[in-house]
Amino acid sequence: MRKFLGLLLALAACSSPDNSTQTSQANTNACRPPAPFTIKHPAWATNASLYQVNVRQYTPEGTFRAIEPHLARLQKMGVGILWLMPVQPIGVAKRKGKLGSQYSLRDYRSVNPEFGSMADLQHLIGEAHKLGMHVILDWVANHTSWDSKLSQEHPDWFTKDAKGHFVPPVADWQDVIDLDYRKPALRQYMTESMAFWVKTASFDGFRCDVAGLVPTDFWDATRAELEKTKPVFMLAEWDELHDPPFLPKGTFTPHTHLLEKAFDATYALKLHYLLDSIAQGKKPAAALPGYFATERKMYPAGVYLMNFTSSHDVNSWDNPEDVRLGKDALPMAVLTTLLPGIPLVYSGQEAASTKKLRFFDKDTIQWSRYSREQFYTTLLQLKKTNPALRNGDACAKFTILPAPTGCFAFERATADGKARVLVVTNLSEQPQQFQRPTGAANFTDAFASASGPVQEPQLQLPPHGWRVLVAQQ
Repeated sequence: MRKFLGLLLALAACSSPDNSTQTSQANTNACRPPAPFTIKHPAWATNASLYQVNVRQYTPEGTFRAIEPHLARLQKMGVGILWLMPVQPIGVAKRKGKLGSQYSLRDYRSVNPEFGSMADLQHLIGEAHKLGMHVILDWVANHTSWDSKLSQEHPDWFTKDAKGHFVPPVADWQDVIDLDYRKPALRQYMTESMAFWVKTASFDGFRCDVAGLVPTDFWDATRAELEKTKPVFMLAEWDELHDPPFLPKGTFTPHTHLLEKAFDATYALKLHYLLDSIAQGKKPAAALPGYFATERKMYPAGVYLMNFTSSHDVNSWDNPEDVRLGKDALPMAVLTTLLPGIPLVYSGQEAASTKKLRFFDKDTIQWSRYSREQFYTTLLQLKKTNPALRNGDACAKFTILPAPTGCFAFERATADGKARVLVVTNLSEQPQQFQRPTGAANFTDAFASASGPVQEPQLQLPPHGWRVLVAQQ
């Protein structure tokens, strides 16, 4: 007899906080999470996916201009938001490697000449905007390089040890020094610097490095200030469900409240490491329903996280996804793209690059023939066009379905059930059969070459395979 997970988890919340009558809106969702979650997401992020651009390693030239020829294919692939790693000059003092960390900033308001000029950056963002994509900037608010402009002009804005010396925020981060957010002048400068990039370069928001190490009230006030210029998208590198290993034991707080007023999304770090553990045989696929129950206990429906199988940190420090996840690299990409949350694709994943990129030196991505571009196009275009996969839809339904051992299955649907996506992944070494729910609508297979309806009541799943069925409307 087959063993089933046996857990059915339906998540939906269709009431407005003020009990007012809901109204339908084109390409957006009328339902909202309850207070204190008051973020108003930009409309263009509703069906968006993220794509992280490692400017230094993206091309042999490593410049803004050299990225531009890639924009059309990224737009065709379904990318909605481009995330550029930090573009500012890098410190020299205590630099790691030849080129240094892109997170050791020397000047918040100028461009790293390694990448080009301000005009080059403006042109890149303008070209992305023409293609309907938006662009966010990686922002490092927690620390600067030792020889930063701020350390020279405002040394009182930094944390000091008992002898009055600058200190790193984390023991291993010896190339940077910690900023002190008890200083009102620092807060004003940092907010004005972020607004500078929105106004000067037309960035559409920020990915904020180690956001939980910076006071949440700073982020709250800064988001409100940025919104005076235009709607922005804010992504925090943090997860209230995950205790970062770099923090001293006992110092992590699970209640930073970053998603209430400041950020559209934070990292799904706990999920990321769980997927790694499942692929490496350390935990079973049966652990996934428990994770989602924990996530929903922390966050109400409509509050979402960023799902990913790779990033600049993961690639350089933990290994590329094919090395870490092995045969589960593709089915887990299916999960991270189609589960509730906003998905991320990192530079080179569409080319199946297995190169572990050096972090502090030039190390160009192996692009080969973009062997997984069609795979990601299928996923990201489905995410972009199907209403059941909207980001932040508090009325939507997310149902975890009973599945064979080693498998994980779920359905996402709009509140009215007119749009439905059924996802089944086999994370085991054995072929499996998945019994489709009775009374199911007519579905087509998103990955099939033909578009006819799927007739079989039992879906055949090869080892490490997947099926993605889309309801006919």
